[in-house]
Amino acid sequence: MTHDPRALYAAAPAPQLEWWRGAVIYQVYPRSFADSNGDGIGDLPGITARLDHIASLGVDGIWLSPFFTSPMKDFGYDVSDYVGVDPIFGSIEDFDALVERAHALDLKVIIDQVYSHTSDEHAWFKESRRSQTNAKADWYVWADAKADGSPPSNWQSVFGGPAWTWDARRHQYYMHNFLKEQPQLNVRNPEVQQALLDAMRFWLDRGVDGFRLDALNFSMHDPKLTDNPPLVTNGKRTRPFDFQDKIHNQSQPEIPAFLTRLRRLADSCGEATGRARFLVAEVGGDRANEEMKQYTQGDDRLHSAYGFLYLYADRLTPELVDGGPAMWPGVDGEGWPSWTFSNHDAPRAITRWAEGRDETAFAGMAMLLLMCLRGNVFVYQGEELGLPQAHVPFDRLVDPEAIANWPETLGRDGARTPMPWQKDAVQAGFSSGEPWLPVDPRHAALAVDGQESDPQSMLHLTRRLIALRHSHPILRTGAMTMVSASGSLLQFQRGAGAETLLCVFNLGHEGEGWSLPEGWRIVESVNAPDLAGGVLPPLAGLILARSAG
Repeated sequence: MTHDPRALYAAAPAPQLEWWRGAVIYQVYPRSFADSNGDGIGDLPGITARLDHIASLGVDGIWLSPFFTSPMKDFGYDVSDYVGVDPIFGSIEDFDALVERAHALDLKVIIDQVYSHTSDEHAWFKESRRSQTNAKADWYVWADAKADGSPPSNWQSVFGGPAWTWDARRHQYYMHNFLKEQPQLNVRNPEVQQALLDAMRFWLDRGVDGFRLDALNFSMHDPKLTDNPPLVTNGKRTRPFDFQDKIHNQSQPEIPAFLTRLRRLADSCGEATGRARFLVAEVGGDRANEEMKQYTQGDDRLHSAYGFLYLYADRLTPELVDGGPAMWPGVDGEGWPSWTFSNHDAPRAITRWAEGRDETAFAGMAMLLLMCLRGNVFVYQGEELGLPQAHVPFDRLVDPEAIANWPETLGRDGARTPMPWQKDAVQAGFSSGEPWLPVDPRHAALAVDGQESDPQSMLHLTRRLIALRHSHPILRTGAMTMVSASGSLLQFQRGAGAETLLCVFNLGHEGEGWSLPEGWRIVESVNAPDLAGGVLPPLAGLILARSAG
C-alpha cells in the first residue's frame, strides 16, 4: 500500500533551503529492524526491503545506528573497521543499494560515527599496543601506572569500574570511557584526526547525507590526567561514574577545533555535489546544555546537537518542555536543536511517562507534542506504532549496561527488541529464525499490518501528524514561545503574527479547565473529541490557528 501523508493538508510544503532544518528523521536500529536471511539479526537488505514503510510516514530521512565491522561487545559502537560493513548486516554493496533506494524514495541517509573510541580489535589498536615506540603508539590514550601500580587517575568508566585497564604488552594502562574493549582514541593527535576525516570522506563519497556523532564530548581528555573531583548531587547513583564531576576525562576545550575540520569536509562535499550534508552530535552528561551550544555555535561547527532532556526524564511535565526553548532561544549565532523522546539508549518514552494511563492515547499525544517542537525531531523505530518498553527476562539480556545494573534500571535491551511487522506471523514477521532479543507479545499485537488496516491506529495518526508538520513551515522553523507551563496544562506558540499556531496540551491525569479562545480555530486534535463544558481532557493535544477574518 502506498501513502501520501502530505496530501492530507492543503498548505504548501516548507521551503527546503536546508533540508535538515526542522526535519523529521526516523532512527533505524539495524539489528532489530528487519531480518532478510533468517539468522535472527536484522540486516541492511532487510532495511532496504522496508524503506517503503518509512517513506510512507512522510519523514525526511533515516538515521542508521552502527552497521560497521565490530566484535559486537557494545553492539556496533565498538568499531573495528570504520569503512567496513559487518557480515552480519550484509556487504558494502548492500549498503550502496540501501542508499540508492532511499534516495529514490526521497529519503536522506544519516549514519552513526564513533570518534571517541574504537574496538580493541581495530587494527590501529592492535598496532598501538605492541610497543611504546611503534607508528601508532600515540593513537590511543596510554599512561604509566602510579608508583604503587594503581591506575594513572581516578577516572571511572560509564559501564562501571576504573576507566583504565593494564596491558602487559606495553607495560602501561590504556584508557576507556566505556567497556575495556573500547579503548579511547587520542583525538588530540593530528594523525588520528586525519584518519577519522578519511573515514568520513569514504562514506560521503558513497552518498550519505549526514552523520550522527556518538558520545562526542568524550572524544578528548586532559593530557595531565588530573583526577576528577567528587560530584555534589542529589540524583540517583547506580555507578561509580555517577560520583564524579567528569571535567578531565571529557568536555575538553579543544574539541570545537576538531569539529570545524569535520564541518569543513562536510561542506566541501555538499558544495561539490549540490546536496547539503548534515552533522548532528549526541551530547550527554552533566554539562550537556553548555556543550551542545558550544559545539553548534556559528557557521563553522556542527549543524545541530541533541542531549538527554527528554530521553532520561522520568515524567513528562510542562516544566520539562519549557526547558527546550529556554535552552535554545534562537539568538544570533546559536546552533540548531534536535529532539527525541526515545532511542536505542533509553527506555521507551511511553513506559517512562504513561504512569498507568492509556498507552495508546499517551502515544498519540506525545507524537503530536514532538511534531510541535522547534528543531529537528527524531522518531525511533516502533514509536509510530506506540510500542512500550519490551519486557526482556534476565536470562535473555545481552546489553552489558543492563546486566551490570539489573534490576535497578530498565536497561537498553527493552528498547532494542525486534520491530513487529505482522501480528500473526512467526516472530511478528521480523525473522524466520530465533531473534537475538525476544519479541514482546504486546508488540506483536501492535504490528504494522494490523495498524495498517485500522484507520484509527497510531500508525495512521503518526502519518497525519508528520504531514501536519510539513504543511506548516512554522512548525519546522518558527519561533517557540511559552504561554503557560505549570500544573498539567502546557501552552506555547509557534511562529509570530498572523501565521501563529497555538499548541495546547493537558499532560495530566485529570481534565483541566480550558476553553477555545476567541478568534482561534482547531487545526489538529488528539484525544479531545468534545470540548464542551470548558474542560480539556487528560492527554489531549490541540493545534490552533487564527480564524480567517
